[in-house]
Amino acid sequence: MVKITVCIGSSCHLKGSRQIVEQLQRLVKLNKLDSDVDLSGTFCMGQCADGGVAVAVNGEYHSVRPETAGDFFDGVVVKSLNAAM
Repeated sequence: MVKITVCIGSSCHLKGSRQIVEQLQRLVKLNKLDSDVDLSGTFCMGQCADGGVAVAVNGEYHSVRPETAGDFFDGVVVKSLNAAM
């Protein structure tokens, strides 16, 4: 199981956290990973200075922009799933 937490605080909201959540939800469903991915939101994660939306995968922080969410999913989320199996 991979736990993804997306910041939905005011700063990250302005940077596109809603779009990122929607893209990740779509990718999880498209890849039939509903039972393997726990996707949730939280308020400020204290990573505002990184430039993108703060997203934690199994506790490891990443800075994601709406235009990089697909690459993030393929490169980080799928890799984490493969490592867990």
